[in-house]
Amino acid sequence: MNVQEKLKYISSYTSKVLRNKFGRGPESCFAATADHFLVLQIRGFVSPMEEVLLQENQHVQVDHARDVVIKSILAELKGVFQVTLETEVRNFFDDWNFQNNTGIIIAELDDSLIPMEKNQTINFSLLEAEVARISYLVEKTPQETYSFQISSKIFIVKREGILVPIEKALIEAGFEKELHFTKDDLEKSYLHRYGKFDQIFEQAVTDIFVDWDFKLDNSLICFILK
Repeated sequence: MNVQEKLKYISSYTSKVLRNKFGRGPESCFAATADHFLVLQIRGFVSPMEEVLLQENQHVQVDHARDVVIKSILAELKGVFQVTLETEVRNFFDDWNFQNNTGIIIAELDDSLIPMEKNQTINFSLLEAEVARISYLVEKTPQETYSFQISSKIFIVKREGILVPIEKALIEAGFEKELHFTKDDLEKSYLHRYGKFDQIFEQAVTDIFVDWDFKLDNSLICFILK
């Protein structure tokens, strides 16, 4: 299989696994890759149980339940990705926007499948600086910030060295999940409210997804353009 055929297979397989675990598959699951990232963009994926809980404003319960199930799914997907793509999966990141009924799963790979091509009309240094600015408002300026273009509509910014001492203490004390959910709401609200990303991309940003690897002290932010 060529790369596009592999991506199509991975999209189909992921949809099947989600359907088996949640009782409802996504309306669409699109895979894109560049550099050492593979991004699965998922739309129309809320299970019947989650719909009921969301209608009752039980967002925290939905977040907790989905996190548990998704982690088990990622363990299954890892082997399939590695065999199909013929490279190791270093890590997974995922995030969900229940309001838009969208989500992403990102696999960070050992090897690049397709070289990255950056849109020359976009100022990526300005994008990295804006992410660093928002990070400073919420916690601190990242030690390192890198940007990646996955497709014409999907962009990733990776931050390294972002945890402050109180966050590290909370993680060591066993409050990792509570910290994750709190940071998720706080950071995304700041990125949407105070970020100037529409101007940087010169297009409307429809979704911003964020996830962290607390052990490695890094984070990915994924921007989806209209």
